[in-house]
Amino acid sequence: MPAIDMTAATFQPAHVEPSTRPMSVIEVAAAARRNLLETLPTLIYRQPMVSGKTAIRWHMVAAPSGLKQVLLDKVDNYPKSNITQRLLRPAIGSSMFSAEGEEWRWQRRAAAPIFNPRKIDALAPVMTAAAERSCERLQHAINDGFNGAGIVDVMEETISATFDVVCDALIGAGAPGSDTSLDRREVGEQITRYLETIGRISLLDIVGAPNWIPRPAQLLNRNVMQSTGEKVAKLVATRRAEMEDGAHYDDLVAYLIQAVDPETDRKMDDSTVRNNLMSFIVAGHETTALALAWSLYLLANAPELQERAAAEARSAFGKDGPATYDKLDQAPYLRQVIDEAMRLYPPAAMLSRQAVAPDEILGREIKKGDTVILPIYALHRHDLLWERPMAFDPENFAPDIARQRDRFAYLPFGAGPRICIGMNFALTEAQIILGALLNRYHFAPRPSAKAPRPVLTMTLRPEGGMPLQVSRRR
Repeated sequence: MPAIDMTAATFQPAHVEPSTRPMSVIEVAAAARRNLLETLPTLIYRQPMVSGKTAIRWHMVAAPSGLKQVLLDKVDNYPKSNITQRLLRPAIGSSMFSAEGEEWRWQRRAAAPIFNPRKIDALAPVMTAAAERSCERLQHAINDGFNGAGIVDVMEETISATFDVVCDALIGAGAPGSDTSLDRREVGEQITRYLETIGRISLLDIVGAPNWIPRPAQLLNRNVMQSTGEKVAKLVATRRAEMEDGAHYDDLVAYLIQAVDPETDRKMDDSTVRNNLMSFIVAGHETTALALAWSLYLLANAPELQERAAAEARSAFGKDGPATYDKLDQAPYLRQVIDEAMRLYPPAAMLSRQAVAPDEILGREIKKGDTVILPIYALHRHDLLWERPMAFDPENFAPDIARQRDRFAYLPFGAGPRICIGMNFALTEAQIILGALLNRYHFAPRPSAKAPRPVLTMTLRPEGGMPLQVSRRR
């Protein structure tokens, strides 16, 4: 087991205390709307599996063997739950992230070549450029502060950086002011409103009401993502027409338009391309931004570990030099920090599946229609899987230690055939941005600030943002 750095050992990362007693249907619904982490019972941090019933039968699985069964061995028996589909589809339609069965398979086969290492290599300079712009924004914040330091909401900043990557590398959005350009603030506000309304669990979900019954939040906010969706649809149609006239592009829009399922020769129409682009906009850039923001929070509170990561970044990229893809192998500790941050704060901290046929998990009966919950947050803090589950220690992901761990004990990107297709892209992006920031800036907790409260709706966000004190490194 890893040896905890004593500086890190004295720091207790922010955590939501689990439920210690059974809750009524109304209490579960209220907790789920506030923060899904509040619905996790104490036992799921200590036991392989916990089952219960509100209005529907449910099972929480936190044993690697059980998770392997759901995500790999019998994946077709456990599609995304009705609740998950209701939360996702208003924003992203039928995409690789939400589709099931053959509709998912052909899209995944068609898109798989897009995320191979050569494509990531080609797009990496855009990540470096976004990281450089992030450093410039931080410098402006410092210049506006006092005593050579400024208070910066690093959650806001990492969202800006990853949104730059989305616009420049993935969707190639039009010039600012055009009818296909995306405004970061506008899109960010729409995503936040979506997560706070349509993206929250309803009492009707808890009692198992069918998805065709409209939820109040859905009725009141049905058009929340409309303007972004219309711009993306316009972008796709424009790009397809330009490509048919001979124009050449190297971005995700072009790759998706050109993608072909090798088994059926099927291609994506404009609607399918649009839905997949919306998936990357709504889920893709925010999850990477969250991994970065939580990484900076953890390092700010463990200064010796921050100095180790910063020294490695300076050695790999040169003092104040740009963080580049070709030198990431010289900075392995950056990846360890990001992996540990996603252990403690997995962006997708809870997954939900629904059994389509009877089964048995860990000796427990699963009936058709039962909801199977994969509590990734609890899995990553489980007493049986981690020696010090609540501590921040990047040595958990030192190569020799990580190789000994069960593959299904750590699932920030899922596993099995539906593992996140953009995983390697996101990890490369996160390492480049984190390396650039630590190379030039030092991060510390804001004086007298409370620890950020992790709040889970569809993603695991820090409540109220992530303000940190930022200063220039010497």
